[in-house]
Amino acid sequence: MSLHAALAASATLVSLAFALSTLERWLARRKRHEAAWTISLFLFAAGSAALWVGAAVGWGEWSFKAFYLFGAILNVPFLALGTVELLAGPQHGRRWTAIVAMLAAFCTGLVVSAPLQAAIDPDVLPQGKEVFGPGPRIAAAVASGVGAMVIFGGAVWSAWRLLRGRRRAGTPSGLPAGRLALANLFIAAGTLVLSAGGLLNSVVDEMDGFAISLVVGIAVIFVGFLLTSTGADRTARALPEPRPWHAPAAPAAA
Repeated sequence: MSLHAALAASATLVSLAFALSTLERWLARRKRHEAAWTISLFLFAAGSAALWVGAAVGWGEWSFKAFYLFGAILNVPFLALGTVELLAGPQHGRRWTAIVAMLAAFCTGLVVSAPLQAAIDPDVLPQGKEVFGPGPRIAAAVASGVGAMVIFGGAVWSAWRLLRGRRRAGTPSGLPAGRLALANLFIAAGTLVLSAGGLLNSVVDEMDGFAISLVVGIAVIFVGFLLTSTGADRTARALPEPRPWHAPAAPAAA
């Protein structure tokens, strides 16, 4: 196996393991932000898998479209949706879930139906500007740019709450502001690493650079996810459900 394929395989397995972990957390707690993050991590895994296929057997139209759709367009908006759900609560989260879902469906159709502007070299990871018209490239720029702004904005906002001395103040997610700030800073840092994948092209091979950024970025983001899980949450899941206060008492034995 080539170095390209090995790195892409590592990125796929790491992101898939994290996706399954957040899925388990969502199944246990049914928190809306964990559902959005689970979707985002599965999208990361799909983008990494497309990179793996391209590195192992050669790039073609559909492997590159899958890599572009899952890795450059859809993943960051769902990651940002998790930030909105975590910071703003379910009322705003439901509205943005509908918006993100509709835009994701539109972008999927846009990329799938987009004709290629040039032939793809099977041995080289192509760039969007080389093979796509303006539609998919604008979708990628807007989705990743706006999504990253939301994630970084969430990190700044939660850090500001901490600096204002509201360490113990309640948040829509029920987490202390300090823990929430640290979690969002890790998620923002991981997003920055993922966005910097293109900058690694000047240091290492292009496919190596993307694979390295995927592995490191996903790992840093997952640390942020772990910080949103408290010891109290784990204890609560281990305890039996308490009886409602208004439940009638059992009748006395005759």
